[in-house]
Amino acid sequence: MAKDKVQDSIDDSLQMVNNQHSSLMTHLKINSAFSGEIVKLDRGYAKVVLDTSEVMQADDFGLIHGGFIFSAADFAAMAAVNEPNVVLASSNCLFLAPVRLGDSVVFEATEHQKEGRKRTVSIKGYVLDIKVFEGEFKTVITEHHILRLDLLKNI
Repeated sequence: MAKDKVQDSIDDSLQMVNNQHSSLMTHLKINSAFSGEIVKLDRGYAKVVLDTSEVMQADDFGLIHGGFIFSAADFAAMAAVNEPNVVLASSNCLFLAPVRLGDSVVFEATEHQKEGRKRTVSIKGYVLDIKVFEGEFKTVITEHHILRLDLLKNI
């Protein structure tokens, strides 16, 4: 019963985000099947839901590979910063509990430090009320797309 209410809430939020999709300015080509869907987006904050699927399994028991968890957390962090040219510089993450096939993981990312072009974002991930992930991501906002920068020009 509680899971149905959560799913209804997620569905309502997804509809709102789909109507406001133009407010997302970064990572526009992310595959939501692997990195989650944004269900709430505010300045300095993003909530992303990752619905786990069979292709994410690491074994026959239904354990979800941590790379998918990290990907959704990273997407949440990038969305919280929400600048067109934001990139991940470093992360410090804890995987606190296993995620299983069929779980919906809710990630909340909050930007909490700004220093020039640098941003620090805290991310927490939950399955129902169990915290399964916690991390701090350091990001950098570049003037141009990272693949258009001449990173070797001064060497």
